[in-house]
Amino acid sequence: MNIYPAIDLKDGNCVRLLRGEMTAATVFNVNPASQAQAFQAAGFKKLHLVDLNGAFEGKAVNGDAVRAILSATTSRAQLGGGIRDEEDVVSWLDAGLDRVILGTLALRQPALAADLCRRYPGQVAIGIDARDGKVAVEGWAEQSDVRAVDLARRFEDAGAAAIIYTDINRDGAMQGANVDATASLAEQISTPVIVSGGVSNLADLGAVKAAAGSGIEGVIIGRALYDGAINPVDALAIAAGA
Repeated sequence: MNIYPAIDLKDGNCVRLLRGEMTAATVFNVNPASQAQAFQAAGFKKLHLVDLNGAFEGKAVNGDAVRAILSATTSRAQLGGGIRDEEDVVSWLDAGLDRVILGTLALRQPALAADLCRRYPGQVAIGIDARDGKVAVEGWAEQSDVRAVDLARRFEDAGAAAIIYTDINRDGAMQGANVDATASLAEQISTPVIVSGGVSNLADLGAVKAAAGSGIEGVIIGRALYDGAINPVDALAIAAGA
């Protein structure tokens, strides 16, 4: 099981939000590149990056911070937030990202998103952020009536690298991951699923690991790493099956 430490970028800083509220941001590091280096030094080989401003504005806003991270580490990084067309996808892949994440585009233009998955195999993931099972987009500011599982099914034959499923109500709240809902989603599709939102301690991480047989391939951890609630050594041991 892969662990993806989260680096959420707002106004050039590394922050954590509470349930996606931009006004509820806690700054953990004013130098995102140094934070990325710290995660790499702790043994993590992958990173989950989010351009929070970009998600709201529909274009890259924290591009300098992302490029600084890519220059400062050898970690395999994935990025979401503000990626709205093929030009954005190509630009970020050329910059050195391992893969890009399509969220709003996946809901608004699923045919285009599926086509991009096919054209850049293994390099395009689909981000599905849900509140009470329904997909939210535009930085979670807009709620749709589309069920998360229905959106995920649209990409079954597209070859998406992964489905990143975030339970918005759990994100940043330190209340535990919604493992049951994520495992249920994973069991209904063939695309690997990454758990996001709410992992707060080693027990949560163990629960995600126990559900790996459902199709869960990884987990994103944010605030629990920053607050020290999860020790990287212990986390990596659980992920490895120890």
